[in-house]
Amino acid sequence: MRTHREDLPDRFLDINFAAELEHGVDVSNLAYEVARELGLPEETCYQLAIAGMVHDIGKFKLIRYIEGAEDLMAIEELRYVRMHSTLGYLVLKEQGYSELILESVLYHHENYDGSGCPSNLIGDEIPLGARILRVCDVYAALRSDRAYRKALDEDSIMKLMIEEVKNFDMRIFLAFQRVIHNEKEGGSYGVKEETDYRHERYLAQGNGDPELCDEYDSGDL
Repeated sequence: MRTHREDLPDRFLDINFAAELEHGVDVSNLAYEVARELGLPEETCYQLAIAGMVHDIGKFKLIRYIEGAEDLMAIEELRYVRMHSTLGYLVLKEQGYSELILESVLYHHENYDGSGCPSNLIGDEIPLGARILRVCDVYAALRSDRAYRKALDEDSIMKLMIEEVKNFDMRIFLAFQRVIHNEKEGGSYGVKEETDYRHERYLAQGNGDPELCDEYDSGDL
């Protein structure tokens, strides 16, 4: 049975949907910038920006599991973390998204030490895009309010991530730290500033094919 928008509680839509959208934007912008810092091709950076935006889309297949739940943290651990990446992969595959985006979404909860999910991949077995999303997703989540905790301050986030650095590819983690440091020094990260808003147009086209980007100029919006 399909769950329709009008059947959902207003509180979920007003709070959670907006929070998930904001989280997707944060991960998207950060993934783009980390990819650039790593020297990846520009079209790959675009693809990872898209992957960051849609990486948690599988959560919306699980809406009925969280309605009225009291222990949201347990729900996230048992349902979201273990199921949503696979569901997101299936949703995006049906829509014709690129293989880079698909594998980045599917494996973005894999840990570098092999302790992640859904497949317990280890090290370089994890696709590069998924390794980038892993770092960006953790950072963006920790700096945001959640149902079970308040957002952490920057120092606490970095301390926690360093303590759990075994989960991350060190080369990517160091690139991520440089991006955050540059942002603190007065810069900014995000695909919008670099692309004259081509990113949003890119997302609207659906499949994340880099060649689509060249079909549009900045006057289309």
